[in-house]
Amino acid sequence: MARTFSIRRQRGFTTIAMICFFALYLPIAVLVFYSFNAGESLASFEGVSLRWFAKAFENQQVIDASLRSLQIAAVAAVIATIAATMAALATTRTEPYRGLTLKYAFINQPLMIPEIVTAVALLIFFARIKIWTGYSGLGYLIAAHTAFCIPFAYLPIRARLENMDLTLEKAAADLYATPWNAFRYVTLPLLWPGILAGFMLAFVISLDDVVITEFVKSAGQDTLPTYMLGQIRRTITPEMNAISTLFLLLSICVVTVFFVVNRKRV
Repeated sequence: MARTFSIRRQRGFTTIAMICFFALYLPIAVLVFYSFNAGESLASFEGVSLRWFAKAFENQQVIDASLRSLQIAAVAAVIATIAATMAALATTRTEPYRGLTLKYAFINQPLMIPEIVTAVALLIFFARIKIWTGYSGLGYLIAAHTAFCIPFAYLPIRARLENMDLTLEKAAADLYATPWNAFRYVTLPLLWPGILAGFMLAFVISLDDVVITEFVKSAGQDTLPTYMLGQIRRTITPEMNAISTLFLLLSICVVTVFFVVNRKRV
């Protein structure tokens, strides 16, 4: 009997996989471990304590930056998800035509362009608008994050639409349902897991963004990632470990919900 090929049985594959796994997650584990350090040293563990977590919660700059990050991420994710849903409907609920592939590439272009290029382009663009309008609020950060997050929200929504059975939508049309009622009572409930997954993915991407935020933000508009970057440039303290651990916990929770929701099937 011929032997079947299995990548899992290749010599050295498990070893390489374990090395990659530890290289990725061991530094994170060390960071989380030292966030519970009772002492101020980053090199020696002096006992278990929640001291640095308490200090982080008492730091007004951390609180302000965290609330600003959540505000920007929530608004940007909502707008990006709405735009991505409309784009996904327009590119999947239609007959193939010349130029459709170009539209796919245009929507997903932020995924292919280096983030630093997008950040510089947004900096130049918004700088002109700031001069013309005199406005320098959070609107620029929200607009920048929205533009960057649209393709991330678009991918799971489009995937959901492409895997949906069109039978119910066709049945609704045969029963004289208007396009809006067919969308509201048939398409939207079936599409909802994809929309929720796209929103959470866009939310995490916006929440974690550093490069675009660093280029677009004005004075006093630090988000939590840019605040942490500024503090690390000066000195690394156990408080940064505690903040990173909390930030990691939030990201894990959101990504876990995204994974669970995205596994749902009609």
